[in-house]
Amino acid sequence: MDLAAAAGSRVLAAADGRVSFAGRVAGRGVLAVEVARSGSPPLRITYEPVRALVEKDADVRAGEPVAVLEAGPFHCAAGCLHWGLRRGDAYLDPLSLLPPSLLRRGPSRLLPVFGVPEPGTGPAAVVSRPPRAGPSRRRCPR
Repeated sequence: MDLAAAAGSRVLAAADGRVSFAGRVAGRGVLAVEVARSGSPPLRITYEPVRALVEKDADVRAGEPVAVLEAGPFHCAAGCLHWGLRRGDAYLDPLSLLPPSLLRRGPSRLLPVFGVPEPGTGPAAVVSRPPRAGPSRRRCPR
């Protein structure tokens, strides 16, 4: 999941746990936290691209600053934090970590896309339809 954020923003731990990785992968800063008491294999939260403020094996508490968002380039138009959740090799929805009260706040909203005309405006709004096919004079072989 990508969360809009500016480079230099503090990244807070989403849950209590222990840092299982803090370093660079393919030139990007990555932080992974194994969630406390989350079963076997444990849930693992990942954050990237970040500069870790904590070291491997450090215990962290939910809401504690654990990293700072690095400068891009980003695949998002503006800066963004990639927030992931895994159990073993299975990718999960990180929104499942949020308390139910946050999930009952109405629908999610997509951020605007800049440089793309809104539906019904601009030259792209004119739809040309191909002519309809009429009856064929060709006979089908029997």
